Amino acid sequence: MNDERALAVVGAGEAGTAAAVALREGGWRGLIVLIGNESILPYERPPLSKAALTETTDPGPKLLVTPERLAELQIDYREGRNVNSIDRGARTITLSDGAQLAYEGLVLTTGARPRTLSVPVAAESRVATLRTYADASAIRRVISRVCDVVVIGGGFIGLEAAASAVSRGASVTVVEAGPRLLMRGVPGPMADLISAKHVRSGVRVETNAMVEHIDATEGRSMVVLADGRKYLADLVVVGVGVVPNVELAEEAGLAVQNGIVVDEMLATSDPHIFAAGDCCVFPHRLYGERIRLEAWRNARQQGVAAAANLLGAKRPYDDVPWFWSDQYDETFQMAGLYREKDIPIAKNLGAKGQFLFYLAPDGRLVSACGFGSLGAITKEIRLAEVMIGRRLAPKAEMLANPSVNIKTLLV
Repeated sequence: MNDERALAVVGAGEAGTAAAVALREGGWRGLIVLIGNESILPYERPPLSKAALTETTDPGPKLLVTPERLAELQIDYREGRNVNSIDRGARTITLSDGAQLAYEGLVLTTGARPRTLSVPVAAESRVATLRTYADASAIRRVISRVCDVVVIGGGFIGLEAAASAVSRGASVTVVEAGPRLLMRGVPGPMADLISAKHVRSGVRVETNAMVEHIDATEGRSMVVLADGRKYLADLVVVGVGVVPNVELAEEAGLAVQNGIVVDEMLATSDPHIFAAGDCCVFPHRLYGERIRLEAWRNARQQGVAAAANLLGAKRPYDDVPWFWSDQYDETFQMAGLYREKDIPIAKNLGAKGQFLFYLAPDGRLVSACGFGSLGAITKEIRLAEVMIGRRLAPKAEMLANPSVNIKTLLV
C-alpha cells in the first residue's frame, strides 16, 4: 500500500472508531482519517436508551475513545463533517467543508437512521426518534417529570425507551402495529415474556394498533389510531426501525441491496472500499444467506475485521451474531439467528430465567435466546454461542434439562 495516501473511515460510530483504531494497531504507518458527522467525540449508543434517559442529570456520552488516545494513535478525527462524494477513479473523497482527501483505502461505516412514520404528523406535535446523544438528551428532559409518553413501535429501542420513561414516573403506552411485540427476529414465546414484564411494570401495551395520524393540541400530541382510539401525549417516541445509510455508496456506483453489499471479507464491489456495521449486508457461512445486523457487538467486530482485511489479512467474517437488551432488572440475550423452520427447545430455570434453543433440520444448534437474571442468561448464552460457532448438534433432551450443565455439551 501507498502510505502517502490516507486510509479513511467514513462514520465515527462503534464500527468506524473500531476500524480506525485497528488500522493503526494493525501496522499502518500513514495517515488515518476518521470522519464523523456529529460535533462530539465518538460515543457508545447502547446507553442512549438506558442510562442517558434514566439519569436525573445529564450523564454525558460514554466515549469510545478519548482525545488523548486519538492523539497517541495519530488518528486525524474530523468531527461535524459529512462526506459528500466519492470519486472511485481518482480515489478521492470530498467533504462537506470543501476539503478533498486522497485515499489508499476506504471503510464505510455510515450506519443507519431512524425510519420515519408514513402517516401525517402535525408540525407542532412533539415527536422524537432516538439515535443520537442529542436525541436522548431531548427525551430525558421531557420525561424528567410526570408526563404521558406514547411509544410507537414495539421493537427493542421503543421498549427500552418505555422502560426508562416508566422508571422516571411517566405514564407510558406502547403502540405496535403487529400482533405482538418484537416481531422482528425474536421468537414469540420470548417476546411474550418481555411484554408481560412491561405490563407488570405499568406500561400499557396495544398491539394490532395502526397509527392513522398525529395531531397537535394545546402543546401536546394526539396519536389517533385507525380504529378511532386516541392517546394524548406530552411526547411521542417513534421506534419503527432504521434505514441503512447507503446513499453515499450508491451514488459512487457501489452495489447496494438493503445495505452496502460486501463479500465475506467485508469488501464492497470496489476492492479499495470496505464496509462494516449497520450499513452493510454480508454473507454468513452459518446461515447460507446475506444478512444485515443492527447490533453493537457486530458493528465493533466488523469494524476490526474490515480494517484487518483492508490491510491484507484475508480473513472471512463469520462471528456468531449476538444481541442483548436490558429490560428493567432483567436482560434478554440472543446468539445466532432463528428461522420458522427451526425446531424450538425450551429450558426453564425458574426464577433465574427462561431459554429457547433452536435446532436446524440437520440437528445443528443455530440459535439460543434467554430472558431473566443477568448472571444466568449471560453464562448460558455465551456457551450456546460457542456451540453455534462450532456447528455442534446437541441432543434436544440435554438442552431442555435444567439439571444439565450446557458446558458438558461442548464436545
